[in-house]
Amino acid sequence: MSNNDIMQGFDDAQETGLTIKFTHIDTLQGGILVYLIGYLDTYNTDYFQKRVIQGIEAGYTKVIFQCGELTYLSSTGIGSFSWILKLVKAQGGAIVFCNLQPKVYEIFQLLGFTEVFIIKNTLDASLEVFRNRGWEESNQRYPLSLTCPVCARSLQAVQPGRFHCVACKTILAMDTQGQVFLG
Repeated sequence: MSNNDIMQGFDDAQETGLTIKFTHIDTLQGGILVYLIGYLDTYNTDYFQKRVIQGIEAGYTKVIFQCGELTYLSSTGIGSFSWILKLVKAQGGAIVFCNLQPKVYEIFQLLGFTEVFIIKNTLDASLEVFRNRGWEESNQRYPLSLTCPVCARSLQAVQPGRFHCVACKTILAMDTQGQVFLG
């Protein structure tokens, strides 16, 4: 089955540096496996976002990104994933990353996104997240009210990760358990 079989006209556009292949997941309603091959950076994020939006608009809101052949990811690429996550969450879905290369995983770690995204080592573990509805547990406590440990300003956090206090500009980090740390 080709990309065009899943989404009409998908393969009509191509981008140097990034190949995207979709595979429908028969055992998961609304599930799709997205293979990313190459690199995702400032120059091809627009292409990437348009292709994935096609999938979301076609009803695929449970997305597994197979990243075994994704060799590089820029901060702009991570921003694209954050934006995609918001889109699928609004429709009751989620995204899971599978088989991240060590260099790519390190970028997620350095930017604090290992606390935001669900990352699994295998396709089976990724599918298990959806079978057990594991993505819903982390969404139940947000938005979360908290207090800046530096200036005592009351803040709202919509998800775990790193952010700035709006009053004192201190960098804060929040883990998936809702604990706030200086960042």
